[in-house]
Amino acid sequence: MEYFVDKESIVRQIWGKGDTVLFVFAGASAEFALNKAVDWLYFTGRLPADPLGRLFSTVMYARQIVFSEKIAAEKAIDKITSIHTAVETNRGAKIPDWAYRDVLFMLIHYSLASYELLERKLSDAEKQELFDVFYRVGLRMGLKGLPNNFNEWVKMREEHLQQDLEKGHYTIDLYKQYRKHLGRLRYWILKESQKLVVPKKVNELLSLGNFSWINPILFFYKLSRKIKLDWFLKSLVMPAEYKKQIKDLDIVPAVN
Repeated sequence: MEYFVDKESIVRQIWGKGDTVLFVFAGASAEFALNKAVDWLYFTGRLPADPLGRLFSTVMYARQIVFSEKIAAEKAIDKITSIHTAVETNRGAKIPDWAYRDVLFMLIHYSLASYELLERKLSDAEKQELFDVFYRVGLRMGLKGLPNNFNEWVKMREEHLQQDLEKGHYTIDLYKQYRKHLGRLRYWILKESQKLVVPKKVNELLSLGNFSWINPILFFYKLSRKIKLDWFLKSLVMPAEYKKQIKDLDIVPAVN
């Protein structure tokens, strides 16, 4: 059976760890709020009504693709494309290619940043392997103007950060929704976690600051993984209704 991502791939290691995925979630929630195309997510009303669920669905789609066999993964990608096409039809406009690329670029960046924060530095070959997976997702979606390799991605990623981000009223509203849905403590944990993985440009626009209280706590968290208490600590990060999904992040998704 041919899989979309090889069973021994570093990408499976990254997306098969719940703590890594939660840091991807944290970073993406910051960058989503700044993206100039975030109005598309407000158009359906789903993002402001349930920001955690909307971001979780993006993460879960990515996991589904990473762990699926090739045909099933391509069907999942096609479903994503069809959902966005329906939104475009309803709005009478087209989502720009750069907005799609931004999401792919986010998944690459936060996969890399989160894994290196919690585990180890990736080799150049592993970085290229990570890029290749999401590059193939972009190709399947029919996106134009994709970089051809990891080094090109690094350059284009920086250009996108400079061109496609701004702090506007959607940013302010979305952070209000994060606080409303998370509560004060979890909202504080989210922002402290974001400091550890977001690029400099994102940090500057959101005025997050450089020091994170999560950083010194990471040592004890990594120790908790050895004594199997990490699931409990992870459950503290998200509201109760997401506890099952969080526990499932450490399990390879069942694929039809």
